[in-house]
Amino acid sequence: MLEEYNWAGNLRYSGTEIAQPSSVEELAELVSSSPAVRAVGTRHSFNDIADSAGVMVNLEKLQGDPVLDEQGRTVTVTAGTRYGDLAAFLVQHGYALHNLASLPHISVAGAVATGTHGSGNRNGNLATAVAALELVTADGTMLRVDRSSPDFRGMVVSLGALGILTRITLDVEPAFEVRQDVFTDVPWASVEQNFDAVTSAAYSVSIFSSLAGPAASQVWLKSRTDTEMPYAGSADFFGGKAASEPKHPLPGMSAVNCSEQMGVAGSWSDRLAHFRLAFTPSNGDELQTEYLVERGSAVEALGILRGMSAEIAPLLQVCEIRTMARDDLWLSSSYEQETVGFHFTWKPLQADVEALLAKMEAALAPLKPRPHWGKLFTLEQAELQGLYPRFADFQDLAGRMDPERKFVNAFLARKVLG
Repeated sequence: MLEEYNWAGNLRYSGTEIAQPSSVEELAELVSSSPAVRAVGTRHSFNDIADSAGVMVNLEKLQGDPVLDEQGRTVTVTAGTRYGDLAAFLVQHGYALHNLASLPHISVAGAVATGTHGSGNRNGNLATAVAALELVTADGTMLRVDRSSPDFRGMVVSLGALGILTRITLDVEPAFEVRQDVFTDVPWASVEQNFDAVTSAAYSVSIFSSLAGPAASQVWLKSRTDTEMPYAGSADFFGGKAASEPKHPLPGMSAVNCSEQMGVAGSWSDRLAHFRLAFTPSNGDELQTEYLVERGSAVEALGILRGMSAEIAPLLQVCEIRTMARDDLWLSSSYEQETVGFHFTWKPLQADVEALLAKMEAALAPLKPRPHWGKLFTLEQAELQGLYPRFADFQDLAGRMDPERKFVNAFLARKVLG
């Protein structure tokens, strides 16, 4: 067993080795000759989705510079590329991605495969930018698919069950600037009465809170400077007040590692994420969970969770609420529904957290919460298959592409493929 852990240190990997192929040919040989293999990425998953009983593949050494197609408005990158590094490349050439996650340190392949997202009422998750995929399949064959290919929409958010990604083509757009304004102590009554207006107040909106008390502690507005900015520079936001200094989402933490605030405009690459790329995220002092529900149920879900705040607060560091646009990717948490996500950053007390998650999932069950695939949750296949209309189609696709189940690890066996 490897002496290797995930980013948070809450999971020890069970693989026999971690391989780092430097070419697609080397990767293909590795996959074809291995009875069990998985890609491990940048290790930002909090569960065992990337684990393997056999070989674990790290793609950081896979060779290839980004390829920009200005006419087609796309960029193609190797799967192990980090979003922050891709953003730097695009900025140099005057282009942008439509969105970024909270951390720019995560790999493109890992984020896409788990349906990871940024935020914004009209912004799809990161996987919706995928225009084409190249992957090594179970027998070592190279396969390229794009939006015109059969089953493409089932292959993007793949959970690593269909093969190992080598290159990903993403949509890009002309570069834009963003300003970030933070408001504090926004009353919950205002949030509940005006939820759609609050979450549409900027290109990307995040609400941070402990869920206790009468008000959300912070609301972050990321506004594109090339569009209408109704609250840019405002002193008031639905009863909250403009922050007088930069803020960290966690109470009492310095904002030095956060993306710049106070309304100072800058590149999308330096504002859409919450944290700076140069900042090395903390290791081992947090766990994460996220549940996503249909946006029309946002206020009801908020009421349920606030009603549990006495149980949640002792284990919680912060909760972030954000929205995402609907999409058509089979295992995306936003498949065929506008969504709101409730993201929980927990103290590193996994047994206590998982016991609470079971209670939270039961309370939210009428709202059909979809968990983030790479974070902690207790729902198993019986519950999950009822949340995704194309769940059985994905099972069939995985069976066709990997009949010997070499990509099926313990996570997929429990949660998805049986």
